[in-house]
Amino acid sequence: MLPHRLNRERPFRGRGRCRVRQNYFKNAALLTGSDVVLRLAGMGLRIWLANALGGAGMGLYQLVLAVYGLFVTLATAGISVAATRLLTEELSRDKAAARGMLVRLVLAGLGLGGLAMVAQLATAGLAAKWWLGDIRAAAALRTSALGLPWMAVSAVLRGFFLARRRVEPNVLSQLAEQTVRIAAVVWALTRTQGWPDGSRCALVLAATALSEAVSTVLMGLFYRREAARCFGSTAPRPPREVSRRLWEILWPVEGGRALSSALHTAENMLVPACLAVYLAASGGRTAALEQYGTLKGMALPLLNFPFGLLGSLAVLLMPEITQAHIEGQTARLNALLDRMLRLTGYFSALAGTLFWVWGRPLAQLLYHSPEAGFYLETLAPAMPLMYLESMVDGAMKGIGEQKAAFRYSVWDAVLRIGGVAVLLPRYGMRGFLAVILLSSFYTCAANTGRRLLSSGTGHAFRRWLGAPLLAAAAGAAGRGVRRALAGFPAQGLPGQLAVLTAGGMATVLVFLLAALPLGLWEEVWAVLRQTKTGKNRGK
Repeated sequence: MLPHRLNRERPFRGRGRCRVRQNYFKNAALLTGSDVVLRLAGMGLRIWLANALGGAGMGLYQLVLAVYGLFVTLATAGISVAATRLLTEELSRDKAAARGMLVRLVLAGLGLGGLAMVAQLATAGLAAKWWLGDIRAAAALRTSALGLPWMAVSAVLRGFFLARRRVEPNVLSQLAEQTVRIAAVVWALTRTQGWPDGSRCALVLAATALSEAVSTVLMGLFYRREAARCFGSTAPRPPREVSRRLWEILWPVEGGRALSSALHTAENMLVPACLAVYLAASGGRTAALEQYGTLKGMALPLLNFPFGLLGSLAVLLMPEITQAHIEGQTARLNALLDRMLRLTGYFSALAGTLFWVWGRPLAQLLYHSPEAGFYLETLAPAMPLMYLESMVDGAMKGIGEQKAAFRYSVWDAVLRIGGVAVLLPRYGMRGFLAVILLSSFYTCAANTGRRLLSSGTGHAFRRWLGAPLLAAAAGAAGRGVRRALAGFPAQGLPGQLAVLTAGGMATVLVFLLAALPLGLWEEVWAVLRQTKTGKNRGK
């Protein structure tokens, strides 16, 4: 949500106000468009990786990512937030102090990234053997550590450009990073077929480190040009109380996110171990890694992909929500939240319906994995809860309820770990699916309940999910379309794509025919009217 808050400025009259709005919508369009492109590219890479590495290799890769993510959090979480906030403050007061603050932040980023790199290199062998239970992960952990200092410096530079209301360098560097990563991964894995899974995973993480270095260098080039425009010949001057101000941000952000990341890492390490107990008589650890990789590396990325398309909704409504909260306009705040969450309910219900009806054929087309299709079909009904919880979480942070959101997140992680330890050794992957479903229900209910209590809004939950679920029930008639198309001769990739496209469009049509009379059209028209009004005000 940072880009949305950072582009919120005091209203100006005349041309100034128009220019602010034009810049805002331009930045919003760039961020939303690039996010969609990056998600599509990332999804394509994951699909290709799943087929290139196989289930066991993908499981090993996901294990490495679980530990790697913890060190990434240590290297970048706090410095990213600090860079955006502190540079925004200094640029509004004193450019010399702002330049000095940037120097301090880069040094702090190098320090955090270097410490994280050294820690990961030093613990790679122990983490692979004792945490992950697979010594093959050691090489990948050592390789991935090399990208951490680059990521930390890049986080500082991204914060600088956000403070300057410039999104183009961030967008272009991320596109370059993803391009280099995909090219390097494809080049490396196509030349190492038959190599051990551990070596191939190390190559994938080496490509990630290389792409981070390229992205940071590109950001540095953009900074050289922007610095001349922003600072000119102004020499850097040490800002006031820089250590205290930096520490006040780093400590709570690093501590909170590190705790959440550590709990998440613990869960990811525990799942394969508990699955191996359940599958002791039918493949043990190898079978456990295959199932884990299928769920984490194939099914869940597909379920999470549509959420990126909600970015445009957040761009349109979140600044209005924040402003209403600051100005104490309770009625307007509740109306905006209601609109955002009702639209989220409709969108997530449609996505869940599509995956419930067409998840199995889609997984067969992309991964040739009936197991991934089963996971998609099982978890699809939870998508409205998952998406609604994420939007409520973002709204709570936007109105100052981040402590409550963090508390619920920690409790959810603890409950998930307990559920994994109890259910997986007895029920296997079905137990883990139950844990995910219960977790989605808890986090959605906790965050939504907190939001309702703080706002005094009554019966909103039924508005956010009641009508969307009725439409989803109508859309579920797509099961009949799926059965009707089952006898259609779908030979090869074109035939399968044709069946999926026709079936998906029919399901969407049935859903919309049911949703529009239930209030969907009113909500869409309200957002469009708001956008049009905003543009007219700018003119």
